[in-house]
Amino acid sequence: MELQQLDLDASPGQTERAKWLLSSPDPPSLWHELRSSIRETVLPQQRKKKSPTQGHVLFLQGLFPILKWGRSYSATKFKKDLMAGLTLASLCIPQSIGYANLAKLDPQYGLYTSVVPPLIYALMGSSREIAIGPVAVVSLLLSAMTQKVVDPSVDPVAYRSLVFTITFFTGAFQAVFGIFRLGFLVDFLSHAAIVGFMGGAAIVIGLQQLKGLLGLSNFTTKTDVVSVMEAVVKALHHSWYPLNFVLGCSFLIFILITRFVGTRNKKLFWLPAMAPLFSVILSTLTVYLTKADKHGIKIVKHFKGGLNPSSVHQLKFGGPHVGEAAKIGSICALIALTEAIAVGRSFASIKGYHLDGNKEMVAMGFMNIVGSLTSCYAATGSFSRTAVNFSAGCETVVSNIVMAITVLVSLLLFTRLLYYTPFAILASIILSALPGLIDLNEAYNIWKVDKLDFIVCLGAFFGVLFGSVEIGLLIAVSISFAKIIVDSIKPSTQVLGKLPGTDIFCDILQFPAATQIPGILIVSISSGTLCFANASFIRERILKRVFNENETNEITKGVRVLILDMSNVMNIDTSGIYSLQELHKKLISGGTKVRLLYLL
Repeated sequence: MELQQLDLDASPGQTERAKWLLSSPDPPSLWHELRSSIRETVLPQQRKKKSPTQGHVLFLQGLFPILKWGRSYSATKFKKDLMAGLTLASLCIPQSIGYANLAKLDPQYGLYTSVVPPLIYALMGSSREIAIGPVAVVSLLLSAMTQKVVDPSVDPVAYRSLVFTITFFTGAFQAVFGIFRLGFLVDFLSHAAIVGFMGGAAIVIGLQQLKGLLGLSNFTTKTDVVSVMEAVVKALHHSWYPLNFVLGCSFLIFILITRFVGTRNKKLFWLPAMAPLFSVILSTLTVYLTKADKHGIKIVKHFKGGLNPSSVHQLKFGGPHVGEAAKIGSICALIALTEAIAVGRSFASIKGYHLDGNKEMVAMGFMNIVGSLTSCYAATGSFSRTAVNFSAGCETVVSNIVMAITVLVSLLLFTRLLYYTPFAILASIILSALPGLIDLNEAYNIWKVDKLDFIVCLGAFFGVLFGSVEIGLLIAVSISFAKIIVDSIKPSTQVLGKLPGTDIFCDILQFPAATQIPGILIVSISSGTLCFANASFIRERILKRVFNENETNEITKGVRVLILDMSNVMNIDTSGIYSLQELHKKLISGGTKVRLLYLL
């Protein structure tokens, strides 16, 4: 009776549906999709037709969201943003100086990067909580890859010029990704790869801080663990100054204690935010009053203040290193976007609003392009500073504007006071921010959920740790691509059976209670694409099922009807169609009917 039901004539509704499926309209052209992509990036979706004037207003509001929400901005919100911005600046100033040192740049360039990019993002960005500025991972990435092209100790001017050029390319790639809606490229760095990369980078950054913490003059430019430890051992046999270690560790312990207190008592959120700035001020006064710099304490010394100078003349697009600059810029663009979008979306979900990733890419891109023209290096969203901004009660990106103005005032008035700032305190500030980059709980969750993803995580971690930043990223991306290729070439096929007392059909291996219908074999294809890469494999797997070449189950012998569940298949190319035709011919010649099942 069930076989007869399968052979019943199709109902009028099914016939009409088949007609639409077989004679569907042509899809939109590539040019139409490209034009729509750009329009959706800068314009909100509007169903009603607008006048040209209204269209221009909508365009400007899409490009500069501040024009939309700024009309309803109130004094109450400004009070909260003012408090959050000042709190943010107290953390941003010492961190920016430390990250500039990590990027092998003079301290003022870290502060420059905390002025212009936040202001540009405030105009174009849509996240309310994200704090823009230099971050540890991007600073490490820049120094690790750029110093292989130009040595900063030999030619600091050429090194600085190359960093600005890389920043320009970073912004250009980010803007292109957003305009053409290429955000999926960021997804090539899977969550597991990012967890492993961040953990490895945190350890590498921590090891790099041993130079400042121990007061070493000569240190390796390599970033792998073996080279760094060899350099430390060699340096310890020569001249090093224990006072640097004592000073740095004392303030590191102080910062970590304030962070612990702030975590336990949410009302004291300002305490860990103010601790780094307080440490810089106190350590600088201590060195100045005790003349500790004459007793081995390494200090910053040269610190140029003032407004951001123009760096347009330092961009080199015709030099011998422009190819390397573009390559490094593309890598920095991906890493910076991954971190910024992850940070922005996590806090947006807490506040209950949606963050458009493509618009964020455009905003990040333009802020880095403008930053490269004003002596800034690559900036992105910082998780630690964003958490402080959120805890301080920020309402909008005006907190970034307040922070940028505060940093600018510091550049104009207080940079001379930082002449005696010890490198050890900058190292301790960076070290205090590193525990947030190592997520052991998430690594354990990845292990529990997917062992292959955990291998990706370990590959990125050990690649960064024992190789370099590029090797770690290459290993992670390679393993991720290998996983995608294997899943595409060899997708799984399941034999379905009916659960007793229900109309539900499930995999008989996962649900042993499911029973097959005598004479009918139902096979489900798990792949979303039936293409040249997997069509032959799927066809052979199905033929083996039908002819029972690798199974001894009596039920599947003498299959009279094969039902292919194609509900998961979203795309079929010519190779897939040819494989289905071959499968149909072979089964028909053996007396087995074939039916395709689609759930629409």
